[in-house]
This record gives sequence, structure tokens and C-alpha cells, in this order.
Amino acid sequence: MRLKDLTTLIYVTSDDECLFIRKTSEGDINYAKYLGIGGHFETDESPEECVLRELYEEAGIKAGDLTDFRYRGLVTFVSKQYDNEYMHVFTASLARELRPASDACDEGELFWVPVSEIMDLPVWEGDKLMFAKLFSDDRRFFTMKLSYDGDKLVSHTEAEY
Repeated sequence: MRLKDLTTLIYVTSDDECLFIRKTSEGDINYAKYLGIGGHFETDESPEECVLRELYEEAGIKAGDLTDFRYRGLVTFVSKQYDNEYMHVFTASLARELRPASDACDEGELFWVPVSEIMDLPVWEGDKLMFAKLFSDDRRFFTMKLSYDGDKLVSHTEAEY
């Protein structure tokens, strides 16, 4: 496994909204899609260190500002067109008064989206399966394998622990 195959995502909620980044770099695999905040591991990082570093770099949110920080799942992204990824997925909450002032970062545009509307966002098909786990009352750890042909989800498996 290569370091570039390891990624993290965090979905931060505040009241009834969730923080997303819309990717704006043309040529990016995620161009125009909405994602949680995250990115690739750096040498010697743990999943927690990686996601907290990315959250600070992209949204200016510090680890100490979060409540209910949880490691929620591991998603294996398989594709014939793109490199495989092993995504460590986290959730956390943030008080409204601690929300970042800026709505832009080097990676794209930041948006607070009502949780009731996230299924309508332009996202990867498999993300909607992941959202069903992340935003339910069931807080168990989950694993998911999402297999794609280009941008089309062709199969998935999942388990909860």
C-alpha cells in the first residue's frame, strides 16, 4: 500500500448543518463534487493526526474546538480508472460561534449545508450510502467497499461493528 492511497474525511456538524467543501480544480477527480474535509496522509501520520491537520488547513478549525470527535468508519474506494483509496472517516460537532469566518480555501469552496439536504448534493454515489451511516442514530463503526467504473457505482458491500 502506498501512502497516497491513504486518506481521511471528516463531516463536521453545527446545529442542523454539515460542513462540505466543493472542489473547484478542473482535472481533480472530485471536481464540482461536495466532500467532507480531508486529504492524504503525510509521512508518519495517524488517521487522527491527518484529519485534524487537514481540517485546520482547509477550514481553520482546531481540534480543541470540536466536540464528539469520533472515528466512524473505513471506506475502501476501488476503481478501474482511479487509484484505490482507503478513507478513514470521522465525525465531530462544532459550536455555531466557532464556525470558520472564511468560505474559501485553497482546495475549493466551503459550505454549511442542512443535513436534510445532503442527499441532493452532487456527490459520489457511494457517499450517499455512507451518509446513511454517518447521519443516523446508529453510531456503530462501519466498513464499506465501494467499487466504481468511472463515476458509476457498480457494487458495494458494508458491515457494522
